[in-house]
Amino acid sequence: MAAAAIAGVGVHFGLSSSKMGSRMHSSSSRSSGRSVIMAVSIEEKTKKNLTLTKSEEAFAAAKELMPGGVNSPVRAFKSVGGQPILIDSVKGSRMWDIDGNEYIDYVGSWGPAIIGHADDQVLAALAETMKKGTSFGAPCLLENELAKLVISAVPSIEMVRFVNSGTEACMGVLRLARAFTGKEKIIKFEGCYHGHADPFLVKAGSGVATLGLPDSPGVPRAATYETLTSPYNDISAVERLFESNKGELAAVILEPVVGNSGFIAPKGDFLNALRRITKENDALLIFDEVMTGFRLAYGGAQEYFGITPDLTTLGKIIGGGLPVGAYGGRRDIMEMVAPAGPMYQAGTLSGNPLAMTAGIQTLKRIKEPGTYEYLDKISAELVQGIIDAGRRAGHAMCGGYIRGMFGFFFTEGPVYNFADAKKSDAEKFARFYWGMLAEGVYFAPSLFEAGFTSLAHTPEDIKKTIAAAERVFKQI
Repeated sequence: MAAAAIAGVGVHFGLSSSKMGSRMHSSSSRSSGRSVIMAVSIEEKTKKNLTLTKSEEAFAAAKELMPGGVNSPVRAFKSVGGQPILIDSVKGSRMWDIDGNEYIDYVGSWGPAIIGHADDQVLAALAETMKKGTSFGAPCLLENELAKLVISAVPSIEMVRFVNSGTEACMGVLRLARAFTGKEKIIKFEGCYHGHADPFLVKAGSGVATLGLPDSPGVPRAATYETLTSPYNDISAVERLFESNKGELAAVILEPVVGNSGFIAPKGDFLNALRRITKENDALLIFDEVMTGFRLAYGGAQEYFGITPDLTTLGKIIGGGLPVGAYGGRRDIMEMVAPAGPMYQAGTLSGNPLAMTAGIQTLKRIKEPGTYEYLDKISAELVQGIIDAGRRAGHAMCGGYIRGMFGFFFTEGPVYNFADAKKSDAEKFARFYWGMLAEGVYFAPSLFEAGFTSLAHTPEDIKKTIAAAERVFKQI
């Protein structure tokens, strides 16, 4: 049965229709339409003994060595002001920065840490694998083992190709869709992020949205000319694009649950309608499950919603915290990929034994009974508690969750798409962010990113987080 906790709508459907209850609320407050850079003073940052001296010194040095001082833009804290904290170590649900501050972490390395950071079993398996080497550049049995696990779990995948990142997976799947259909145009959705490859940097979410950047300089017009965009959750807009580009569309690609514009779930029949329209027009339906894969269910969002796409991209969890990506789908489509077919794609470190090992161990753990019930329970308590605390303090808020993925907005809602998400009060989010950081809670430093729970998060972690939010809401 379809299942969703939809941002701003106020319902959560479990695996059966009898499991339904309110999960969202809203109240009134000012909202702002754009992400802003907040000037956060040292005094504000160091409340509750949040000392960041070493992070400040290290980041100042980093800016002389790396563009913006980081290797991925959202890490730069542009959306919340101030400067990033530098992490020294992680374990379970916790992180420690180089100044010794401890945080309950709801970023989870942006999704992979579903069983918690630095899991002992994963580390032990990695230690054994490392004794044999860190990279072969040749086939190994570990690739077979992880491939079997992925294929048995994900409904759409009959064959899989491992790569090294979500971006690389989306690059490969787009090339494959065009090769298989003989068409070039694609539809993507505003605020959905599919990595930083040229064809996808059109109305992208994630770091592009966080920094308020236009379509990226350096991307030639020819690279995006065949990329059409539609608002998420607007099926009539998709139908119009198919009508005006009849016979020219290779594929529709989307995050089945958006995690790069904040947490936004699909409306009731949206995914079903996309499946119908793509079939009627001989186009492929591609689910980008880099974020949702193995997080919403063992078979990903496609199992959760009961919709089987033609192709799927994966990442994050299937590498257990190490760099990895994958794309897969129907056998007749995947056999287009070299060396079985003519569509070329390669990677020196693809199928890396360490990434395969961490992925295998992680998938085995989350397949154990009770995993998704536990994630559902703690995410429900977390989101409900934060929204309720915000309401009581007089803030306009809405939010939602599905299993181990969640989000909330500082706006009345509902939030159905990127335009709605941009109504969230960015200045208030920045104040909330730094308040929670001072309380020892680490959320993503952007209002345009989903959050993640893990099996390592305890009921006590959730209680502490809600209590912290209660205090911060009263201050902002």
